[in-house]
Amino acid sequence: MNKLPLLISVPHAGLRVPQEVEDLCVLSEDDIVKDGDEHAAAIYYPLKQNVAEFLTTDIARAIVDLNRAEDDFRKDGVIKTHTCWNVSVYREFPSAEMIKVLLAKYHRPYHDRLKSLAKTGVALGVDCHTMAEIAPPAAPDPGKERPAVNLGDANGSIPAEWRDSLMACFRQAFGRHSVTLNDPFSGGYITRAHASELPWLQVELSRAFYMSNEEKTACVHEAMRNWCERYLYK
Repeated sequence: MNKLPLLISVPHAGLRVPQEVEDLCVLSEDDIVKDGDEHAAAIYYPLKQNVAEFLTTDIARAIVDLNRAEDDFRKDGVIKTHTCWNVSVYREFPSAEMIKVLLAKYHRPYHDRLKSLAKTGVALGVDCHTMAEIAPPAAPDPGKERPAVNLGDANGSIPAEWRDSLMACFRQAFGRHSVTLNDPFSGGYITRAHASELPWLQVELSRAFYMSNEEKTACVHEAMRNWCERYLYK
């Protein structure tokens, strides 16, 4: 097998504040890094050479969150008022017209591209993230220590037998490190919204230093390769 028949999405690795709101954003570079999926680029970008399709963005999660619905205007929604660490994003929140521009220019094209890539013959979409070792205030599990790996199937975004076999492959690849299902995350907007087009799995890796980024890359690749070889083509 050359390239695995997978579509990898990495929506939260970007660090760029788009020029449309540069003068409004008050976040420091460190704030932007901490609100995004730190180390996601180092862990997941090397997998581009191993999979059929790969999609990411350079836009910061703190500015446009691609893993939120367009109408999600909670504090930590698609266009945020505060980061997940409760830091204010703007000195003045963008106008309704500016929000429309941000969604049209940065959010919608990503999801349109996911829809297009689902038609290329890939078998599974994998939405790839990293998570803070200790959950931030805006998380569903504030203050709690996270597992090494969390897989989410949005309670039905992939067939149950695929979910169970993927769990087995990740547990084998990550060895003694904990792998959970739907805890603390069951799958975000990408996993849920695109499940009608393609089966989707959300992968969250803890940023804890239980292994290097290179080792995490290797383990994710091993898990996905073994799953394709053992279960997808059995």
